[in-house]
Amino acid sequence: MGFLLTLSLVISLTSLSIYLVLTSKSRFLLKSMVTKIKRQEWRFKYGKLNYLRSRFLKTITIAVIIMAAIIAGNTVSAQVTPSPLPSLKSISVPEPDNLGDFVKDKVAAIKLGKTLFWDMQVGSDGITACASCHFHAGADNRSKNQIAPGLLRINPDGTENPDAVFNVGGLPNYQLKPGDFPFHSNDVSSSQGIFNSKFVNVTPGNAQDQVTNEPDPVFNVGGVNVRRVEPRNTPTVINSAFNFRNFWDGRAQNIFNGVNPFGLRDPNAAIAKAANPNKLEFVKVSLKNASLASQAVGPPLSSFESSADGRTFQEIGDKFGRIDKRSLSAGKGKKLPRKLAKKLLPLRPLGKQVVHPQDSVLGADSRSPKPGLKDKTYGQLIQDAFKPEWWKSNQLIQVDAEGRRTFVKKPDRSLETNEYTLMEYNFSLFFGLAVQLYESTLIANDTPFDQFLEGKDNALTPEQKQGKLLFEGKAFCIACHVGSELTAASASNVAKEGRIKRAPFPPNSPEDTGFFNIGVTPVTEDPSLGGKDAFGNPLSEARLAQLGKFQLLLGENPPILNPPLNSSEAVFAAGGFKAPGLRNVELTAPYFHNGGYGTLEQVVDFYNRGGDLGLLPPLGLSEEQKQQLVAFLKGLTDERVRCEKAPFDHPQLFVPNGHPSGSSTSVMNDGTGKATDSLLEIRAVGGKYGCDGTPNFLS
Repeated sequence: MGFLLTLSLVISLTSLSIYLVLTSKSRFLLKSMVTKIKRQEWRFKYGKLNYLRSRFLKTITIAVIIMAAIIAGNTVSAQVTPSPLPSLKSISVPEPDNLGDFVKDKVAAIKLGKTLFWDMQVGSDGITACASCHFHAGADNRSKNQIAPGLLRINPDGTENPDAVFNVGGLPNYQLKPGDFPFHSNDVSSSQGIFNSKFVNVTPGNAQDQVTNEPDPVFNVGGVNVRRVEPRNTPTVINSAFNFRNFWDGRAQNIFNGVNPFGLRDPNAAIAKAANPNKLEFVKVSLKNASLASQAVGPPLSSFESSADGRTFQEIGDKFGRIDKRSLSAGKGKKLPRKLAKKLLPLRPLGKQVVHPQDSVLGADSRSPKPGLKDKTYGQLIQDAFKPEWWKSNQLIQVDAEGRRTFVKKPDRSLETNEYTLMEYNFSLFFGLAVQLYESTLIANDTPFDQFLEGKDNALTPEQKQGKLLFEGKAFCIACHVGSELTAASASNVAKEGRIKRAPFPPNSPEDTGFFNIGVTPVTEDPSLGGKDAFGNPLSEARLAQLGKFQLLLGENPPILNPPLNSSEAVFAAGGFKAPGLRNVELTAPYFHNGGYGTLEQVVDFYNRGGDLGLLPPLGLSEEQKQQLVAFLKGLTDERVRCEKAPFDHPQLFVPNGHPSGSSTSVMNDGTGKATDSLLEIRAVGGKYGCDGTPNFLS
């Protein structure tokens, strides 16, 4: 009898151990424990508590063993088979509840958003559009002049310590090669934007702003300025509508304040509203589930991406406004006093670019083969899309040299003030919401993976099915890429898990949901979520909760943690990056926030060896399993994206593609201290276009 009891116990424990190893949930938790242990080990190794490292690791190892038993017990008692994952088609795109307070016609707003997103005239240089960095599967496939040095590097105490040395290629304007990847330095492969320049003014009705060129100590070749390159890799905008926050570091807030990316974090953000055409007032607005709008208003003012230093959204609106024909003919470009008048010259939307007659959104307004939209001005597009209290007023907003704002009925001629119509002043509101509504149509939900989830068994190949099992199991991809959206940073997952949570393993540190440090680069090379916003507050929401600022700056009470949040405990934030969704990942190389990996095979190798900083456990995948995993990742490609079919069709675009070189150490000067551009044409395609597409990165 004793033998039978012993045998029964052995069988039970063995079965339990096998279950713990084979179930993806348990493997994920065990892997997460190991990851956090290693992360804590790194923190102790390089922090002030080095002398506690050995003692801590022994203690936490025992805790892991205990936790594993608890996990096993809880998992066995729970339902063994998880609910089947639904197709992305079943997931609603997040949208502000109060959108109707601003938008009167969503179809018209989408038209405005697509126009603004692709229009080269938005940039200070009259060349750089939002789409200039998002034209290929929502990302960027350029490979010349796409390197930035480690400009986000900090010292261990958090002070700035930018690295201006180009390790890959030695100089800007370098043509990347497959052999350059993966990177072994703090260089970043990203997107070229604007030349270093200082904003002076706009000439209303002129696509190019008045700027002064400034010497660039970093982005120059032989003293000639080249286009600056962003310090982080460009993520795709496709499916970004599902993200709770946007940008790699999460700074584009879920709440849109109508002005900038920072939501309630900016105490002074306000726009103007017409109670009636003769009465204006300043109001603060708050639109939840509008992170894309928060994100959209960042790049047009970025001195790296598309704007000269010092430009404002009112002045962007100015550019699309009115000019005095007499001043224009005299070569002065003087701004009109802002009054309704008949002597107006509008800037034609997409005035430099051909729109395909079969464009799924803009085709009816195409002037093809001539560039631009017919009939519609930007003012008319705004009037069609937005309620009149946000753009219609007989009053002007006057801004003096000290930034003081007053409402006036008549313009003055003072050089000490700038005056804006209501439409110009609220241009950031229109820009953000319109671009969000357009990008919310860019949903890739018809991949072979989605078709498989809908019951089409042959949508995935046998190899891809094996890769799917690895993705959900041994490879632990679901640790970060959960749910139908394949990211823990989705709005639906944040609603489920809470904005901050405790890790389910010792030491149960609080962390922002959807942000992870997997050790692609050391924390000191890019603190990301561990950094601060423009107002000195932590980007990490867990750290805001510790400071008692969660409700004030985020608009809701912090989640209740168990045990309660301690104001002095360590938070996992430094080096944390938003987990990206993975659809179309085959098309969006280079990879990670630093763009340091050129192929999916290199990415899988990174994870298989446990990363490069010891923060991940090795996976032990065979060569065959690695190929199966890559095959599955290629099963996440929506063919409409590859073929640029609706809703992924677009107008013509000319993108800067590096600079002509006299040699590897020289560029051609355009006569103003800037390098001459090479422009690459991305031709206009319609909604039913064939499947040529644009070539993948370095292909």
